[in-house]
This record gives sequence, C-alpha cells and structure tokens, in this order.
Amino acid sequence: MVLPGFWMDIGQPRDYITGLRLYLDSLRKKASTKLSTGPHIIGNVLVHETAKIGEGCLIGPDVAIGPGCVVESGVRLSRCTVMRGVRIKNHACISGSIIGWHSTVGQWARIENMTILGEDVHVCDEVYSNGGVVLPHKEIKSSILKPEIVM
Repeated sequence: MVLPGFWMDIGQPRDYITGLRLYLDSLRKKASTKLSTGPHIIGNVLVHETAKIGEGCLIGPDVAIGPGCVVESGVRLSRCTVMRGVRIKNHACISGSIIGWHSTVGQWARIENMTILGEDVHVCDEVYSNGGVVLPHKEIKSSILKPEIVM
C-alpha cells in the first residue's frame, strides 16, 4: 500500500526545522490559502488565527507561529517555530530556532543557530543566544556565545 504525502524523522531540532520547511512547501502547493500573506510576510509562513503580529515585523521564510502568540513591533523571524503562548518583544530577531510554549524573548534579543528554548523560558532584553539549548522554566540573563545546554 502506498500512502500519499511524505514522511521524515524529525526527532532532532535541525531535522524538525527542515521538516517544517518541507511541510510549508507542501502547503504552498496543495493548500496555499492556509499560508499567511501580507507585506510583512516572506515566503512560506503559517500564523495561527489567534496570534497577534505587531507593526514593522518581517516574518519568513519558513516560519510557524502558534496559537495565542504575541509578536511585538519590529520583530524579525526566519526558519523558526514559535509555539503556543509565546511573547516576542520589540525588535527581537529569531532565526533557525525553536521557541517553546509560553516562553518570552526580550527586546532586541537575538536567538539563532539552532537555539532551542524549552517551555516557559524567559530570555531577558538584549541577550544573544548562539545555539543554546535551554531546559524548561529558566531565565536567561546573559548571552550564550557558543552552543551549550542550560540546565
């Protein structure tokens, strides 16, 4: 029996981000009305109807934003997943990363290089994360300059 669609092992964060890109490409071809559009959207972007997007944001390509998220003004998102209930404050930049449920990313923070934030992580203003993996319920007050696990 041949099943339609595709399958991919997404057990590692890098594979999850690749899988997201493939899924959004598939949506573009099969159900493009599900993808978000607008002057602040670049490429394939999926935004839940309950998410709020501020002015002057640039979102995409390959971004998924979950329910109840708040993305404040001037935020830049690319190649990332933002899960349910996340708040991203003004002018933050997130690229190639996964932001866990109910987390907060501070103003002017920069999150990149496969940074993974667990549930309820709070990244303070102007903090930089270069590939950090942050376990749930933590507050990040200083930059993570090289890939490491924050327990």
